[in-house]
Amino acid sequence: MIVCSTLVPLQAVVFALVALGAPLVVLTRDPLRQALVNGIYGVTLVLLFVVLEAPDPALSMLVVSGIAYPLVILAAVARVRGERRRPEETKDE
Repeated sequence: MIVCSTLVPLQAVVFALVALGAPLVVLTRDPLRQALVNGIYGVTLVLLFVVLEAPDPALSMLVVSGIAYPLVILAAVARVRGERRRPEETKDE
């Protein structure tokens, strides 16, 4: 009870969004959808850092979770799918 009374309502909402978003990332099976959900989850973490008045971690989290990590995941998935298609192309020749 003491913890809830010291939280600002906006902080409580953002903490709830972060707590609800984490299982969504873990339970998503498709790698492309997981990259998307993880990007959205990263934005909620950025909101949490901004609400908690920590701008430096918010900026770095924005770059990593919103831009860099999804691009790495998408590039890895594209490469794996490209390697799976190559044996099929060599069979046709």
